Amino acid sequence: MRMRMKKVLMMACALLTGASAVNAQETTLPQDGDLFQGLTRSITYDCMIPPHGLQVTFDKTVHIIFPASVTYVDLGSANIMAGKADGAENVIRVKATKKWFKGETNMSVITEDGSFYAFNVKYAKEPDKLNIEMKDFIHDGSKVNRPNNSMDIYLKELGSESPVLVRLVMKSIWKQNERIVKHIGSKDFGIRFLLKGIYTHNGLLYFHTEIKNSSNVPFDVDYVTWKIVDKKVVKRTAIQEQVIQPLRTQNFVLNVSGNSSERTVWTMDKFTLPDDKCLVVELAEKNGGRNQQFVIENSDLVRAKLISELKVK
Repeated sequence: MRMRMKKVLMMACALLTGASAVNAQETTLPQDGDLFQGLTRSITYDCMIPPHGLQVTFDKTVHIIFPASVTYVDLGSANIMAGKADGAENVIRVKATKKWFKGETNMSVITEDGSFYAFNVKYAKEPDKLNIEMKDFIHDGSKVNRPNNSMDIYLKELGSESPVLVRLVMKSIWKQNERIVKHIGSKDFGIRFLLKGIYTHNGLLYFHTEIKNSSNVPFDVDYVTWKIVDKKVVKRTAIQEQVIQPLRTQNFVLNVSGNSSERTVWTMDKFTLPDDKCLVVELAEKNGGRNQQFVIENSDLVRAKLISELKVK
């Protein structure tokens, strides 16, 4: 009986010793999440997108203004909430869902220009900054160096073209302001609607247009439509017309003041026209009758200028 009790005590001691060893091992494990073992390569800091520090609170809303429309927002926890401001595509409002939440969470944002923004979010009774404007590296006026938070995010509608490069191409065309197409346009009632150029780059087409208002009455733009129609019905009601939707625009304005002009660059997916079709571009005036229209033939499209050099300064 004594021998049996002795064996039981020895087994219990062994179990306790083993448990203590396991507990000791667990306490010595790293507490920062670095539990990878084996042939695992560490992510170096040059691969990391440095996050911005963001303070939020429960009783006030933080607004973040981005240089392009927001297409994606992800929140690290339920301690914060975020969403687009009503009527604004490039403004995100952020606030805490409960008071004095502990620790730190994160928020990630992707914008239409292909930029990725990372934020580390903490609670503060009175945030240092309630209204924040993220830097637009393309329009900063001094340089075009890419910041660490701007990455090549590819969006479905632009195919294999980087949204950042699309913006640079549009700005380059707009800044150079060349008129390489001189035979396409319309003029009436003191309004001129011109096609200044057609460009191509990596499967996309770029159209450079200009509205000149030589009258004293401001011109309010209602809409601009791009549609493929049969040549036989250009001057009549178009039947079976195909509307082409621009993918991006540079400097699209809704008002042209008297005795002034405005230019716009339109980005579209590549397309060509059959012999019996043409592209009709219509400019309509809001609450007015000074509408304009010009026609682009397939021969104009295939002569689009190839963009080989960017000038954005």
